[in-house]
Amino acid sequence: MNWLAHLRLAPAPGLVRVGCLAGDFVRGVDLTTLPPALVHGIRHHRAVDRFVDAHPVVAQSRRRVSPPLRRFAGVLVDVFYDHFLAREWGQHGDGGPLPQFAAAVHAELTAHSAVLPPDLQRVAPRLAEQRWLLAYGSLDGMRTILQAMSRRLARENGLGLGGDELRRDYEAFAGDFASLWPELVRFAGDGWGRDHSQ
Repeated sequence: MNWLAHLRLAPAPGLVRVGCLAGDFVRGVDLTTLPPALVHGIRHHRAVDRFVDAHPVVAQSRRRVSPPLRRFAGVLVDVFYDHFLAREWGQHGDGGPLPQFAAAVHAELTAHSAVLPPDLQRVAPRLAEQRWLLAYGSLDGMRTILQAMSRRLARENGLGLGGDELRRDYEAFAGDFASLWPELVRFAGDGWGRDHSQ
């Protein structure tokens, strides 16, 4: 799952939720130097990723990605799922509107900026300024996000074409997300505790 899903599935707001986002920004960081609540969120993030990576529905989604982009299928499917989560936020969100949720996340990132991993410290202001969490909900926003992701990679890649890929098999990807999401919510709420020691 990508950023919006990790934030939505977080077991608690505040620093734990920030940790669920920080899981993508801790390569090379000694976790023992971070606050325990942040590490709790990072471990939740990793457990969710392991669950998703092993799920047959996700494997099915990845096979839907056309061969020229297949090497990026994992990243693309994660971002596609965030699109469907944002689009159906009224059904799958936290009970409030997505802009309110995004504002709370941005406030938490600002409040805890001093303890964030360096890479997340650099990304957090752009996350708010470019309204990424809200942009997931539209196809135009998805195109912008995927093109920005493509530019951040040093090597040539096809992520910028991911918006076309989503449109090509839109209903099938939507169905995959709808099938996965209830199981993922159950795992993230209850089942992950058996898997969070790593």
